[in-house]
Amino acid sequence: MRSSVKGVIFDVYGTLFDIYSVKKKCEELYPAKGESISLIWRRKQLEYAFVRQLMGKYDTFFNVTIDALRYAVKEHFEELNSVQEETLMDAYLHLAPYPEAKNILNQLTHKKLAILSNGSYDMLNPLLKQAGFLHLFDSVISIDEVKHYKPAPSAYGHAAHMLELRREELLFISSNGWDIAGAKNFGFQTAWINRTNLPMEELNILPD
Repeated sequence: MRSSVKGVIFDVYGTLFDIYSVKKKCEELYPAKGESISLIWRRKQLEYAFVRQLMGKYDTFFNVTIDALRYAVKEHFEELNSVQEETLMDAYLHLAPYPEAKNILNQLTHKKLAILSNGSYDMLNPLLKQAGFLHLFDSVISIDEVKHYKPAPSAYGHAAHMLELRREELLFISSNGWDIAGAKNFGFQTAWINRTNLPMEELNILPD
């Protein structure tokens, strides 16, 4: 790691936690459709966040996630009652951490460690606590404080302000190519965790 890095910021969903670990619970409720529902749920979650950002109609990531779930179930011509909705949203608060994540975090305790997530605190705090991660971070930062979703520059700027470090002193780590592009565009050093062997985003912005 470059000596200029004084703080390391982690994305949460898809980076530290497997967002598709909800497919098991989806499959229990909707046999033979669980994996597909989980994929569309994630796709619409991001889409709704970005669309709301563009429309100037902010809502918390918790509510966006519920809306995305409702859409995903309807696309599969299924019903979603209040008990099923609560069960699946609870599964999102108990996502499985990637097996190497905790060990990596423990190796970085000499740096200032932070979370920067589109998730709201009613999602982040229970998730990090149940995984035993909460105490490993100096700061847990939600964009809900500025109400601008990543990859808006103001989201990354808020993190730099909260950590009291210059943007070039911060390394941002994410599995999401669009998130890495946003962070690099803002001026963070970046590390892309390409978990699914995807090609580089065609945004003319390369991770470090």
